[in-house]
Amino acid sequence: MALILVVDDEEHIRRLLRFTLEQEGFEVLTAADGSRALQITRTRKPDLVILDVMLPEMDGLTFCQALRADGKCRGIPVIMLSARVGEADKVTGLDTGADDYVTKPFSPRELVARVRAHLRRQAPVADKNRLVHGQLVIDRERLTVSWGEAHQDLTPKEFELLYFLAGHPGRVFSREYLLDRIWGFDFPGGSRTVDVHIRYIRHKLEQLPAAPRVIETVRGAGYRFREQLNGKDNS
Repeated sequence: MALILVVDDEEHIRRLLRFTLEQEGFEVLTAADGSRALQITRTRKPDLVILDVMLPEMDGLTFCQALRADGKCRGIPVIMLSARVGEADKVTGLDTGADDYVTKPFSPRELVARVRAHLRRQAPVADKNRLVHGQLVIDRERLTVSWGEAHQDLTPKEFELLYFLAGHPGRVFSREYLLDRIWGFDFPGGSRTVDVHIRYIRHKLEQLPAAPRVIETVRGAGYRFREQLNGKDNS
């Protein structure tokens, strides 16, 4: 499920886009000003940002410049929304770092189509049954995780949990979200189920020589898969 950040100081536009995007199966966060949007982007790492140009605190152009200067966030696609329809305004937005420019009023259906198009361009071309992060290989067909030549078998739920987290490196997911995503909303167990499975996964990965700790605990928030894997690291 792709995470979209909608940034606009007009509440009715935020509500419209949240409803439209959620109906299309996206997860949506919103912000009413550029400063808050930049904070959310750096902590949650959305897959795409829909960004108004005229914003309080920090305008859309300044936000875009800050985003492109951030090594961890510079690759996030940005679709700018603006009531400015002049060619010079569009050129300025694209030169500042936006990937697309949509003028207001806009068609929600067309905007969703543009969102999907940009997400397709961002999606890695890879074997759909394997995730590869450096030397770490997560194999869906074999339910194994490997580092170099060594490998460990995982139970189906352990594998689903690791595969999901590894598919969204850097993103923080709450225990409740992971419980619902992996076990289903009607699962009778509590969020401790997630903690137990994370512990089992970590234990198995520790048996792989030189493999780093790939799942990080974010205190008060949940878990995330590390973005950079460089070998044994017990942090």
